[in-house]
Amino acid sequence: MSTRTPARSGSFRKLLILAVLALIVAAVPTAFGAFGGFERTTGGEVAVVRNGGPLDDNRVRQVIDPGSSVTWTGWWSQVHRYPAQQRYYTITSDSGHGERTGVDVVVVPSSDGVNMGIEGTLYFGLNLDHDTLGAFDDKFGTRKFRSIDGRTYYPWDGDEGWSAFLDQIIRPVIDNDLRAQINSFRCAELVSSCSLVQNNSSAQQAGLQPQGNNANIAKIQDAVNTSLAEDLKSTLGADFLTDIHFNLSKVTLPKQVQEAVDQAQAAFAKVTEAQARVAQARAEAEANKARQDGYDKCPTCAEIEKLKALPQGITVYAPGNGGGIAIPTR
Repeated sequence: MSTRTPARSGSFRKLLILAVLALIVAAVPTAFGAFGGFERTTGGEVAVVRNGGPLDDNRVRQVIDPGSSVTWTGWWSQVHRYPAQQRYYTITSDSGHGERTGVDVVVVPSSDGVNMGIEGTLYFGLNLDHDTLGAFDDKFGTRKFRSIDGRTYYPWDGDEGWSAFLDQIIRPVIDNDLRAQINSFRCAELVSSCSLVQNNSSAQQAGLQPQGNNANIAKIQDAVNTSLAEDLKSTLGADFLTDIHFNLSKVTLPKQVQEAVDQAQAAFAKVTEAQARVAQARAEAEANKARQDGYDKCPTCAEIEKLKALPQGITVYAPGNGGGIAIPTR
């Protein structure tokens, strides 16, 4: 005969049920942590793994190279994925084709005070050295950056996060380098038509003169490429970016200045047209004078020319006779 009372049996069952539930509650996140602890990367990305367990620190655990196989990353670790291939940052007036939406042009003044619109593309790659990537993630991957749409992202939050990082950290360095280089050239040395609207009487009298613009733009591009690498290293704190190259694609004038240039070019075209008419009239006058001089020396030649000028069909011609008659043939 059992000595247990119904009350004790009920309490035991409750404790057993609670124990089973506790095991289930503990097992579920453990299972998720175990199955979620395997990661791999595609060929175009690299991953920085940070410890994330409840009893772990938050330090960088490991770096997974591009195109990896399935890799164990630990319990509840955080994986920060970054681009591993060449990247670019485009500044252009072609709406929808730049890093920023809409028209995006760097406006910097020339040495003579004309605002120049600069367009181009920065090409670069992320340094894939493991220690360098870990340092990059420590410095930039643990903070958010504000994008042009007002939202904030980590740099590993997809394309939006990477663009926000570039826009806040890299773009000011590009702008500053372009400003420093453009400021060492006059407007006409970069856009020759600028001489048409500046207070330069000799240039205006001579019209549009070549200024070696392409060579000067190449000088600016070379100087920017030299300074950008050092400036980015100084700004970021290390060589986090590699294979840095800036391609300066276009230098433009502000809308108001370009309109003035267009008007000046139209005026020069009218002047050129008028000069051509004057030259033509002068040439015709000189030809007529030479012809008359020839007739004066050869009156017979003048009469022959008159005969050639008569309409066809004339059979009678009486030069010098006021009553001369010309009878057309029937």
